[in-house]
Amino acid sequence: MAKLILQPGKERSVLRHHPWLFAGAVAHLSGRARSGDTVDIVADDGRPLGRAAFSPQSQIRARLWTFDPEETIDDAFFKRRVAGAVERRRALPDLQEQKGLRLIHAESDGLPGVIADQYGDTVVLQLTSAGAEKWRHAIVGALQKATGCARMFERSDSEVRRLEGLELVTGWLLGEAPQTPLVIDEHGVCLGIDIAGGHKTGFYLDQRDNRLLLRTLAAGKSVLNCFCYTGGFSLQALAGGAAEVCSIDSSGPALELNAQLPGARAQWLEADVFQALRDFRKEGRQFDIVVLDPPKFAPSAAHAERAARAYKDINMFGFRVLKPGGLLMTYSCSGGVGLELFQKIVADAALDAGREARIVRRLAGSADHPVALSFPEGEYLKGLLLQSG
Repeated sequence: MAKLILQPGKERSVLRHHPWLFAGAVAHLSGRARSGDTVDIVADDGRPLGRAAFSPQSQIRARLWTFDPEETIDDAFFKRRVAGAVERRRALPDLQEQKGLRLIHAESDGLPGVIADQYGDTVVLQLTSAGAEKWRHAIVGALQKATGCARMFERSDSEVRRLEGLELVTGWLLGEAPQTPLVIDEHGVCLGIDIAGGHKTGFYLDQRDNRLLLRTLAAGKSVLNCFCYTGGFSLQALAGGAAEVCSIDSSGPALELNAQLPGARAQWLEADVFQALRDFRKEGRQFDIVVLDPPKFAPSAAHAERAARAYKDINMFGFRVLKPGGLLMTYSCSGGVGLELFQKIVADAALDAGREARIVRRLAGSADHPVALSFPEGEYLKGLLLQSG
C-alpha cells in the first residue's frame, strides 16, 4: 500500500481525529496510488496514523477512513460502518417513527463523501469523494443489507464531484421508479418528494425539528415562508393552525409539488424572494412569523465575504416585513459561514432595518444529522429564532 508522508507537525489534526488532510499538509507520496485508492497516512517521523482515500485532484488530498493504522479497508469495513450508522439512528426514540431519515451523514458517521437518505422504502445515495466512488459497490450492498430497502436511487450530481475529478451520476441502483409520486409522512403531514429532480436528495430532512417548532408557534398567525422549496415549513404551519401562509420560491415545479394540498389559507408565489420582499415592504404588508431558509450562499470560507452581503440583505428585508413583536426564523446552510459570523450578520441586518431583536432559541439540524466532535465542519446548518421589539 502506498504511503502519504506528512509535513512536520501536520500530524496534529490526524491525532485529533480530523478526517481531512489538505495538499499543503503532504510532503510526498511514497509508492503508487490512483484516485480513490487507500493509502497509509504516515507522520514525517515514520509513525503510522491511519488509512485514507487518496484524491490527487482535490485540495483535500486525503480523507481518512480510519485512525487505526491496522484496520483493513474492505467490503466488511463498509458493512460495519453503514450498519453502525443505521443502528445509531434506530437507537434514538425521536427518529424511530420517521419515514424520511438521513441514514449516513458523511464524515460525521465515519464515511467521508457518503450521504444516504431514506424516504419510506426508497434510499437515495450520494457519493461526493473519490474514495466513496471507489467503494460504491460495497456501500450500495451494505446499505441494502442494513435497510432492506426496495429501491435505491443515486444522486451523485453535486458539483463537488468535479473537484475530485469525477463525473456527475444519477440513476436507479436498485429497483425501478415507483408508479405513484413519492410521499412521506412527517409528524402527520404528507410531503411530496422529488428524488430525481429535487434539491439535494429530494428534500431537506435536516429541518425536520425546526418545521415542527414552527407548527407549535403558528396558531392564528400569518406566516411568510421565503425560499420555501416544496413548502415543508408552510405545510407544518398550516397544520399548526396558521391563519394564512404565504410561500415564495423561484422554482415553479418545486411549488407545484405540494401547493395543491393545503387549501384556501395558503398563497404560493413563484418569484425572486429579494424582489418579493421589496414589494411587500412598499405595500406595507407584514407578517407575524417570517421564515428565511435561503440556499447555500457560501459553499466555503472563501465565499464568506460575498455571502455575508446576501445574508444581510435578506435578513434586513425579513425584519422590515415582520410585525412588531413577531418572530423571525432565519437560517444559513453555508459551511463557510460560522454561527458567530451569522449572528453578527443578522444583528447588522436588524440595525439597518431599524429593529431591536432578541434570540429566543438557537437552531440546528435534526438528530439524524449528527456532528462529530472532531469535525465541526459537519455543523453546516445554523439558525436563530428571534423575537422583534
